[in-house]
Amino acid sequence: MQSILAPRTTQPLPACAAVAGRTVPFSAGTQPPATALPPGACDAHLHVYDARFPVVPGARLTPPDASVADYRRLQQRTGLRRAVVVTPSTYGCDNRPMLQALAAFGADARGVAVIDGTEPDAELDSLHALGVRGVRLNLSLGVGTHADMLMPVAQRIAPLGWHLQLLMPADVLQAKAAVLAALPVPLVFDHFARLSPADAGRHPAHAMVLELLRAGRAWIKLSGGYLVSPEHRTEDPALDALARSFLDAAPGRVVWGSDWPHATASAGLQPLPDDARQLDRLAQWTGGGELFAQVLVHNPAALYGFGPLQEQQGDNET
Repeated sequence: MQSILAPRTTQPLPACAAVAGRTVPFSAGTQPPATALPPGACDAHLHVYDARFPVVPGARLTPPDASVADYRRLQQRTGLRRAVVVTPSTYGCDNRPMLQALAAFGADARGVAVIDGTEPDAELDSLHALGVRGVRLNLSLGVGTHADMLMPVAQRIAPLGWHLQLLMPADVLQAKAAVLAALPVPLVFDHFARLSPADAGRHPAHAMVLELLRAGRAWIKLSGGYLVSPEHRTEDPALDALARSFLDAAPGRVVWGSDWPHATASAGLQPLPDDARQLDRLAQWTGGGELFAQVLVHNPAALYGFGPLQEQQGDNET
């Protein structure tokens, strides 16, 4: 496995009380969420970008550098604490940017890697030791990935107890329903399972995802609502019924992610989201209270294997 630039640490992140009036790279707005976040709130989907690492040939998204230091400013603005860093399509199977971020974040972070399935067991064991708990297969923007990888990759990661995170168009999702049901690992559908609001109750892939959630075979990320909204914004009221369908089906299998730093916005495909408002929308969908805390704290703790919260150290500055 290629080396990373820094060793993993176990230091907890600085205190993350929400700070008003703070600008954050790659996030619109300056105010914290209207609803205070519970302790240990987790952003289950973010990326880091670093020009020191090569872009895979054919990558469709090549955003500017977005660092852990940049993201910590978002944590301070919102009150988020835990983080799940996902290797983006930009780097193919090069997980070094993600691993470097895990080393910087410390014990309050987990990783989702990208592999091709030919890696030796020792490399996968090393990824696990560094905080990786899943593998992403991107059939929407990924380079060199295809649906035939589903079973071989799942079989490689099953002994580690990892999950397989999927991003694929709804028609492909439905076409692979039998394969997905037979995979030996839990599934995680990111970005609303790439279902549009118009698909709710209409596309057979929506019913399939709900069935997998209810059966305890899958999880879903309420991330990237602006990607599936026909208006390309999280404020779109059409997202409400779709989000509620997942929450109603399996409230214990839903997590939330910001998708920071919003590479599609950098590419000009939609306006830059306000991540505090994304959290406000989650508060609306959950009604706040216990379900809000379940999605932000308890569900990701179960999915990613976070331990008890450590006492935070330091102040609000980084």
